Amino acid sequence: MREYTEDVQRVLEHGYRTLHRSPDEVGLTDLAEEAARAALAASGTDPAELDLVVLAITDIPEYLYWDPAASLQARLGAHRAEAVLIGQGCVGGVTCFDLLAGRFATHPEYQRALVVGANRTCEAYWNRMETHSLLFSDGAAAAVAGRGHPRMRWRASDVISDGRYADLFLLEEGGAAAPFRGGERPRPARDAWDLMEFFAYDADRFEAFADLLNDRVREVVTRACERLGVSALDLARVVLLNDNIGTLTKAADRLGVPLERTNAEISLARGHFGAADHLLNLQYHLESGDLGEGDLVALAATGRGMHWGCALIEC
Repeated sequence: MREYTEDVQRVLEHGYRTLHRSPDEVGLTDLAEEAARAALAASGTDPAELDLVVLAITDIPEYLYWDPAASLQARLGAHRAEAVLIGQGCVGGVTCFDLLAGRFATHPEYQRALVVGANRTCEAYWNRMETHSLLFSDGAAAAVAGRGHPRMRWRASDVISDGRYADLFLLEEGGAAAPFRGGERPRPARDAWDLMEFFAYDADRFEAFADLLNDRVREVVTRACERLGVSALDLARVVLLNDNIGTLTKAADRLGVPLERTNAEISLARGHFGAADHLLNLQYHLESGDLGEGDLVALAATGRGMHWGCALIEC
Protein backbone atom coordinates (compact mmCIF):
# COMPACT_ATOMS: atom_id res chain seq x y z
CA MET A 1 0.00 0.00 0.00
CA ARG A 2 2.86 2.38 0.76
CA GLU A 3 3.87 2.04 -2.88
CA TYR A 4 0.88 4.27 -3.61
CA THR A 5 0.41 6.48 -0.56
CA GLU A 6 1.94 7.50 2.73
CA ASP A 7 -1.51 8.19 4.16
CA VAL A 8 -2.28 4.55 4.86
CA GLN A 9 -4.82 5.31 7.58
CA ARG A 10 -6.97 7.36 5.18
CA VAL A 11 -7.04 4.49 2.71
CA LEU A 12 -7.92 1.94 5.40
CA GLU A 13 -10.81 4.13 6.56
CA HIS A 14 -12.38 3.78 3.12
CA GLY A 15 -13.21 0.20 4.12
CA TYR A 16 -11.87 -1.66 1.09
CA ARG A 17 -10.46 -5.12 1.75
CA THR A 18 -9.11 -6.04 -1.70
CA LEU A 19 -7.71 -4.35 -4.77
CA HIS A 20 -7.05 -5.98 -8.16
CA ARG A 21 -3.98 -4.88 -10.11
CA SER A 22 -3.15 -6.38 -13.49
CA PRO A 23 0.42 -7.32 -14.46
CA ASP A 24 2.21 -4.60 -16.40
CA GLU A 25 1.96 -6.52 -19.67
CA VAL A 26 -1.86 -6.82 -19.50
CA GLY A 27 -3.67 -3.99 -21.23
CA LEU A 28 -7.23 -2.71 -21.17
CA THR A 29 -8.15 -4.51 -24.38
CA ASP A 30 -6.69 -7.76 -23.07
CA LEU A 31 -9.04 -7.55 -20.08
CA ALA A 32 -11.98 -6.67 -22.33
CA GLU A 33 -11.28 -9.59 -24.65
CA GLU A 34 -11.06 -12.09 -21.80
CA ALA A 35 -14.39 -10.93 -20.35
CA ALA A 36 -16.00 -10.87 -23.78
CA ARG A 37 -14.96 -14.42 -24.62
CA ALA A 38 -16.32 -15.65 -21.29
CA ALA A 39 -19.69 -13.97 -21.95
CA LEU A 40 -19.87 -15.32 -25.49
CA ALA A 41 -19.10 -18.84 -24.30
CA ALA A 42 -21.64 -18.65 -21.47
CA SER A 43 -24.39 -17.55 -23.87
CA GLY A 44 -23.41 -19.96 -26.63
CA THR A 45 -22.83 -17.08 -29.04
CA ASP A 46 -20.53 -17.25 -32.04
CA PRO A 47 -18.76 -13.87 -32.46
CA ALA A 48 -19.79 -13.94 -36.12
CA GLU A 49 -23.42 -13.67 -34.96
CA LEU A 50 -22.88 -10.30 -33.26
CA ASP A 51 -24.43 -7.21 -34.79
CA LEU A 52 -23.02 -4.76 -32.26
CA VAL A 53 -20.02 -4.53 -29.92
CA VAL A 54 -20.10 -1.79 -27.25
CA LEU A 55 -17.03 -1.13 -25.12
CA ALA A 56 -17.19 1.28 -22.16
CA ILE A 57 -13.83 2.33 -20.75
CA THR A 58 -12.74 4.44 -17.80
CA ASP A 59 -9.11 5.28 -18.42
CA ILE A 60 -6.81 5.97 -21.36
CA PRO A 61 -6.45 2.89 -23.61
CA GLU A 62 -3.17 1.40 -24.74
CA TYR A 63 -2.62 3.85 -27.60
CA LEU A 64 -3.66 7.29 -28.84
CA TYR A 65 -5.39 7.73 -32.23
CA TRP A 66 -6.71 4.19 -31.73
CA ASP A 67 -10.11 2.66 -31.10
CA PRO A 68 -10.08 -0.20 -28.57
CA ALA A 69 -13.70 -1.09 -29.43
CA ALA A 70 -12.75 -1.73 -33.05
CA SER A 71 -9.69 -3.66 -31.93
CA LEU A 72 -11.86 -5.80 -29.65
CA GLN A 73 -14.25 -6.48 -32.54
CA ALA A 74 -11.33 -7.73 -34.65
CA ARG A 75 -9.80 -9.81 -31.87
CA LEU A 76 -13.09 -11.61 -31.31
CA GLY A 77 -13.70 -12.20 -35.02
CA ALA A 78 -16.98 -10.28 -34.89
CA HIS A 79 -16.22 -8.78 -38.28
CA ARG A 80 -19.75 -7.83 -39.29
CA ALA A 81 -20.60 -6.11 -35.98
CA GLU A 82 -20.73 -2.35 -35.53
CA ALA A 83 -18.19 -1.31 -32.88
CA VAL A 84 -18.94 1.58 -30.51
CA LEU A 85 -16.64 3.10 -27.87
CA ILE A 86 -18.02 4.86 -24.77
CA GLY A 87 -15.50 7.05 -22.97
CA GLN A 88 -17.52 8.85 -20.29
CA GLY A 89 -15.55 7.39 -17.44
CA CYS A 90 -17.25 5.30 -14.78
CA VAL A 91 -20.79 6.15 -15.93
CA GLY A 92 -20.20 4.41 -19.27
CA GLY A 93 -21.11 1.06 -17.75
CA VAL A 94 -24.63 2.47 -17.24
CA THR A 95 -25.15 4.69 -20.30
CA CYS A 96 -24.19 1.74 -22.53
CA PHE A 97 -27.61 0.23 -21.84
CA ASP A 98 -29.39 3.26 -23.25
CA LEU A 99 -27.12 3.22 -26.28
CA LEU A 100 -27.81 -0.48 -26.76
CA ALA A 101 -31.58 0.04 -26.54
CA GLY A 102 -31.34 2.87 -29.04
CA ARG A 103 -29.36 0.82 -31.54
CA PHE A 104 -31.89 -2.02 -31.29
CA ALA A 105 -34.73 0.49 -31.82
CA THR A 106 -33.20 2.13 -34.89
CA HIS A 107 -31.69 -1.03 -36.43
CA PRO A 108 -34.44 -3.67 -36.53
CA GLU A 109 -32.03 -6.09 -38.17
CA TYR A 110 -29.80 -6.13 -35.05
CA GLN A 111 -30.47 -9.32 -33.10
CA ARG A 112 -27.50 -9.79 -30.79
CA ALA A 113 -25.04 -7.43 -29.12
CA LEU A 114 -22.03 -7.67 -26.83
CA VAL A 115 -21.56 -5.09 -24.06
CA VAL A 116 -18.23 -4.82 -22.25
CA GLY A 117 -17.09 -2.57 -19.41
CA ALA A 118 -13.37 -2.39 -18.69
CA ASN A 119 -10.88 -0.54 -16.54
CA ARG A 120 -7.10 -0.63 -16.63
CA THR A 121 -5.64 2.13 -14.48
CA CYS A 122 -2.99 4.13 -16.35
CA GLU A 123 -0.59 4.62 -13.47
CA ALA A 124 1.58 7.11 -15.35
CA TYR A 125 -1.30 9.57 -14.97
CA TRP A 126 -3.34 8.44 -11.96
CA ASN A 127 -2.62 7.11 -8.50
CA ARG A 128 -5.18 4.38 -7.91
CA MET A 129 -5.17 5.05 -4.16
CA GLU A 130 -4.73 8.82 -3.89
CA THR A 131 -6.51 10.55 -6.77
CA HIS A 132 -10.03 9.62 -5.66
CA SER A 133 -11.88 8.42 -2.61
CA LEU A 134 -12.52 5.19 -4.51
CA LEU A 135 -9.70 2.71 -4.95
CA PHE A 136 -9.31 1.58 -8.55
CA SER A 137 -9.09 -2.09 -9.52
CA ASP A 138 -8.24 -3.46 -12.97
CA GLY A 139 -10.80 -5.73 -14.59
CA ALA A 140 -13.60 -6.16 -17.09
CA ALA A 141 -17.08 -7.63 -17.38
CA ALA A 142 -19.26 -8.45 -20.35
CA ALA A 143 -22.75 -9.58 -21.28
CA VAL A 144 -24.54 -10.67 -24.45
CA ALA A 145 -27.89 -9.01 -25.18
CA GLY A 146 -30.45 -10.57 -27.50
CA ARG A 147 -33.53 -8.98 -29.00
CA GLY A 148 -36.69 -10.26 -27.32
CA HIS A 149 -34.88 -12.12 -24.53
CA PRO A 150 -37.37 -12.78 -21.70
CA ARG A 151 -35.00 -12.03 -18.80
CA MET A 152 -32.73 -9.15 -17.73
CA ARG A 153 -34.64 -6.63 -19.83
CA TRP A 154 -33.67 -2.97 -20.06
CA ARG A 155 -36.72 -0.90 -19.08
CA ALA A 156 -35.66 2.76 -18.77
CA SER A 157 -32.69 5.10 -18.54
CA ASP A 158 -31.97 8.67 -17.56
CA VAL A 159 -28.85 10.84 -17.73
CA ILE A 160 -27.92 14.23 -16.31
CA SER A 161 -24.89 16.11 -17.69
CA ASP A 162 -23.28 19.18 -16.15
CA GLY A 163 -20.43 20.59 -18.22
CA ARG A 164 -19.48 23.14 -15.56
CA TYR A 165 -17.33 20.36 -14.12
CA ALA A 166 -15.80 19.24 -17.42
CA ASP A 167 -12.33 20.45 -16.34
CA LEU A 168 -12.35 18.76 -12.95
CA PHE A 169 -10.25 15.75 -14.01
CA LEU A 170 -8.48 17.52 -16.87
CA LEU A 171 -4.84 16.57 -17.48
CA GLU A 172 -2.98 19.59 -18.80
CA GLU A 173 -0.23 17.65 -20.58
CA GLY A 174 -0.37 15.15 -23.41
CA GLY A 175 -3.34 16.42 -25.41
CA ALA A 176 -3.39 18.48 -28.61
CA ALA A 177 -3.24 21.71 -26.57
CA ALA A 178 0.02 20.68 -24.89
CA PRO A 179 1.44 17.55 -26.55
CA PHE A 180 4.37 15.65 -25.17
CA ARG A 181 7.67 16.40 -26.91
CA GLY A 182 10.50 14.02 -27.65
CA GLY A 183 12.06 12.64 -24.52
CA GLU A 184 9.38 14.07 -22.20
CA ARG A 185 7.60 11.92 -19.67
CA PRO A 186 4.18 12.51 -18.07
CA ARG A 187 4.27 14.47 -14.86
CA PRO A 188 3.86 12.40 -11.68
CA ALA A 189 0.46 10.89 -10.98
CA ARG A 190 -2.23 13.29 -9.81
CA ASP A 191 -3.56 13.20 -6.28
CA ALA A 192 -6.64 14.54 -4.47
CA TRP A 193 -4.92 17.89 -3.80
CA ASP A 194 -4.71 18.49 -7.56
CA LEU A 195 -8.49 18.11 -7.79
CA MET A 196 -8.97 20.69 -5.02
CA GLU A 197 -7.36 23.26 -7.32
CA PHE A 198 -10.58 23.24 -9.37
CA PHE A 199 -12.43 24.52 -6.29
CA ALA A 200 -9.76 27.15 -5.52
CA TYR A 201 -8.82 25.06 -2.45
CA ASP A 202 -12.12 26.11 -0.88
CA ALA A 203 -13.32 23.33 1.43
CA ASP A 204 -16.89 24.66 1.47
CA ARG A 205 -17.11 24.59 -2.33
CA PHE A 206 -15.75 21.05 -2.38
CA GLU A 207 -18.25 19.90 0.26
CA ALA A 208 -21.08 21.44 -1.75
CA PHE A 209 -19.88 19.48 -4.79
CA ALA A 210 -19.78 16.26 -2.76
CA ASP A 211 -23.40 16.85 -1.73
CA LEU A 212 -24.31 17.55 -5.36
CA LEU A 213 -22.92 14.17 -6.38
CA ASN A 214 -25.38 12.33 -4.15
CA ASP A 215 -28.26 14.68 -4.98
CA ARG A 216 -27.81 14.03 -8.68
CA VAL A 217 -27.66 10.28 -8.15
CA ARG A 218 -30.98 10.48 -6.31
CA GLU A 219 -32.42 12.70 -9.04
CA VAL A 220 -31.37 10.48 -11.92
CA VAL A 221 -32.70 7.34 -10.18
CA THR A 222 -35.98 9.10 -9.41
CA ARG A 223 -36.35 10.29 -13.01
CA ALA A 224 -35.69 6.82 -14.40
CA CYS A 225 -38.22 5.30 -12.00
CA GLU A 226 -40.82 7.90 -12.99
CA ARG A 227 -40.54 6.72 -16.59
CA LEU A 228 -41.93 3.37 -15.40
CA GLY A 229 -44.33 4.75 -12.83
CA VAL A 230 -42.41 3.27 -9.89
CA SER A 231 -40.35 4.66 -7.01
CA ALA A 232 -37.05 3.79 -5.36
CA LEU A 233 -39.03 1.80 -2.78
CA ASP A 234 -40.01 -0.62 -5.55
CA LEU A 235 -36.39 -1.43 -6.39
CA ALA A 236 -35.01 -4.77 -5.29
CA ARG A 237 -31.46 -3.42 -5.54
CA VAL A 238 -29.70 -0.15 -6.24
CA VAL A 239 -26.30 -0.92 -7.72
CA LEU A 240 -23.94 2.04 -7.39
CA LEU A 241 -20.27 2.51 -8.18
CA ASN A 242 -17.98 0.44 -5.98
CA ASP A 243 -17.24 3.43 -3.79
CA ASN A 244 -15.95 3.64 -0.23
CA ILE A 245 -18.23 2.77 2.67
CA GLY A 246 -18.78 6.37 3.73
CA THR A 247 -19.90 7.52 0.28
CA LEU A 248 -22.11 4.46 -0.25
CA THR A 249 -23.78 5.00 3.12
CA LYS A 250 -24.54 8.64 2.28
CA ALA A 251 -25.84 7.71 -1.18
CA ALA A 252 -28.14 5.02 0.20
CA ASP A 253 -29.47 7.41 2.81
CA ARG A 254 -30.13 10.08 0.17
CA LEU A 255 -31.98 7.51 -1.95
CA GLY A 256 -33.97 6.27 1.03
CA VAL A 257 -32.90 2.64 0.62
CA PRO A 258 -31.16 0.39 3.18
CA LEU A 259 -27.42 0.00 2.65
CA GLU A 260 -28.01 -3.76 2.47
CA ARG A 261 -29.95 -3.26 -0.78
CA THR A 262 -26.93 -1.69 -2.46
CA ASN A 263 -23.63 -3.22 -3.59
CA ALA A 264 -21.74 -2.07 -0.49
CA GLU A 265 -20.43 -5.50 0.47
CA ILE A 266 -19.21 -6.27 -3.08
CA SER A 267 -17.56 -2.87 -3.30
CA LEU A 268 -15.47 -3.33 -0.19
CA ALA A 269 -14.53 -6.87 -1.16
CA ARG A 270 -13.39 -6.05 -4.72
CA GLY A 271 -12.55 -2.37 -5.22
CA HIS A 272 -13.73 -0.06 -7.99
CA PHE A 273 -13.58 -1.36 -11.58
CA GLY A 274 -14.71 1.83 -13.27
CA ALA A 275 -17.09 1.15 -16.16
CA ALA A 276 -17.10 -2.56 -15.30
CA ASP A 277 -18.64 -2.15 -11.83
CA HIS A 278 -22.28 -2.58 -12.75
CA LEU A 279 -21.98 -5.63 -14.98
CA LEU A 280 -19.74 -7.32 -12.40
CA ASN A 281 -22.08 -6.47 -9.54
CA LEU A 282 -25.21 -7.47 -11.44
CA GLN A 283 -23.67 -10.86 -12.19
CA TYR A 284 -22.75 -11.30 -8.53
CA HIS A 285 -26.27 -10.46 -7.31
CA LEU A 286 -27.80 -12.90 -9.79
CA GLU A 287 -25.45 -15.76 -8.93
CA SER A 288 -25.82 -15.22 -5.17
CA GLY A 289 -29.62 -15.35 -5.34
CA ASP A 290 -30.13 -11.72 -4.33
CA LEU A 291 -32.40 -11.16 -7.33
CA GLY A 292 -35.44 -13.08 -8.52
CA GLU A 293 -37.47 -13.09 -11.69
CA GLY A 294 -39.35 -9.83 -12.11
CA ASP A 295 -37.22 -7.87 -9.64
CA LEU A 296 -36.38 -4.32 -10.72
CA VAL A 297 -32.77 -3.17 -10.32
CA ALA A 298 -31.39 0.35 -10.68
CA LEU A 299 -27.85 0.73 -11.96
CA ALA A 300 -26.67 4.23 -11.04
CA ALA A 301 -23.33 5.94 -11.55
CA THR A 302 -21.35 9.14 -11.81
CA GLY A 303 -18.73 9.83 -14.46
CA ARG A 304 -16.35 12.60 -15.37
CA GLY A 305 -17.86 15.23 -17.57
CA MET A 306 -19.80 15.38 -15.21
CA HIS A 307 -22.49 12.85 -15.99
CA TRP A 308 -24.95 10.97 -13.80
CA GLY A 309 -26.76 7.97 -15.25
CA CYS A 310 -29.32 5.37 -14.24
CA ALA A 311 -30.58 2.30 -16.07
CA LEU A 312 -33.44 0.13 -14.81
CA ILE A 313 -33.17 -3.60 -15.48
CA GLU A 314 -36.02 -6.08 -14.93
CA CYS A 315 -34.74 -9.50 -13.94
